[in-house]
Amino acid sequence: MSNSIQQTIEALAKEKGIEPDLIITAIEDAVLTASRRYYPATENLRTKFNVETGAVELFKVRRIVEQVIDSGTELSLKEAQDLYGNEAEIDMEVEFPESTEMLGRIAAQTAKQVIFQKVREAERKNVYEEFHNRTGEVIGGIVKRFENGDIIVEIEGGRIEALLPRREQSRAENYTNGDRIRAVIREVNENTKGQQLILSRTDPVLLIKLFEQEVPEIYEGTVVVRGAVREAGDRAKVAVHSRDRDIDPVGACVGMKGTRVQAIIRELRGEKIDIVEWSDDPVVFVTNAISPAPVQRVSVVSDEDKILEVIIEDRQLSLAIGKKGQNVRLAAKLTGWGIDIKSEEEKRREVEAQFDELGDMEDEDSVALTLPGLDQEQLRKLSAAGLDTADSLLETSAIHLAEVAEVDEATAEMLQESVREQVAQVTAAATAAAESNSYDSGTPETDETSPKPTLAENVSDETELNSTDEPKTGH
Repeated sequence: MSNSIQQTIEALAKEKGIEPDLIITAIEDAVLTASRRYYPATENLRTKFNVETGAVELFKVRRIVEQVIDSGTELSLKEAQDLYGNEAEIDMEVEFPESTEMLGRIAAQTAKQVIFQKVREAERKNVYEEFHNRTGEVIGGIVKRFENGDIIVEIEGGRIEALLPRREQSRAENYTNGDRIRAVIREVNENTKGQQLILSRTDPVLLIKLFEQEVPEIYEGTVVVRGAVREAGDRAKVAVHSRDRDIDPVGACVGMKGTRVQAIIRELRGEKIDIVEWSDDPVVFVTNAISPAPVQRVSVVSDEDKILEVIIEDRQLSLAIGKKGQNVRLAAKLTGWGIDIKSEEEKRREVEAQFDELGDMEDEDSVALTLPGLDQEQLRKLSAAGLDTADSLLETSAIHLAEVAEVDEATAEMLQESVREQVAQVTAAATAAAESNSYDSGTPETDETSPKPTLAENVSDETELNSTDEPKTGH
């Protein structure tokens, strides 16, 4: 291109990163838009950029038809053949040059606006096409300016401006004009005002990408990052897993004397990073995730609701919970399990309270002993003779029991068998309650902790003692 207009078009295309043809098309559309103010709306106008002169030519287009209905847009075949000879055919279009001398300052201003709009649209389209598949990628840039707390970042050598919103900035970081910055591409907008690229310094993806850049084992795929959570500026947790048994995933991420992880900490302006080993066993995973606090015990409370109970030493409880609950909160996000964290003392009091409930259960169940075949008078005699508990009824001989209750020996043996069955039922119920309501303390349940059926002190109360059969006559 030789003329100045063409050179300007080439320079603008290079600056905006678009094709010169797009700018030429924008100029043609701009002149066409401005010309419509001076020509009837029914006329079909067309503009063309003259490469030789650099001028935009305006034409009125008329289609060749057999019978003319609209003379503004149609031309008869006979008229066309008179002008162009036998080459003219039906449905061909004929262009008639029109003047653009009437286009003044207002028209020029309109054309300028149209050109700028077309160029911006082309530029936005190119940016979207270039970056929409790069979401989650870490990109470097230079801080250009500040707008109401947001940071405008120049990337790609200053060719493109990206936005780092205030909500995506770490509170531990401060920047000035000209500072270099690395951030992750969080979002790419196709049609929007302002910057199309939205960056983030708080997204956990940034942390993962930084580990990929600093740790060769992660880049090669030997070590895999299974999850990352952050409270930007304060603390982060990363779960890693090794596909090679000979490689320690945590050690690989930390590096020799912590060189690898320290490089990431410096990039994040001192943010603390806990690197834990991932496990498909939730108990093991949560135990690792609570790091750096040592865990005493972990048990699953509910598989369906994904809730775990974690027991911590009394002196380590504050470390496990973290500042304002930060450590346990990040651990829960990382593992996907709800964590109910308790100290050993708190758990001990809870277990004692549950055993007290079992003691109350013993008092309630002690009056539930049923002796089939005995009436109220016979029960009073047993109580008076000291045979008022399950132990005493089972320890005495059948002969002695028969004498006191005034029944035959066979009936006494039947009574003792009934007592054994009731003792077994109550013991089983107490054991089941202990297993479902209390934590495994390592001490098995025994008969000493189980409630024992006994005869009621007030044997005349029918709700406390039951006799199921007619009394049998004694000797």
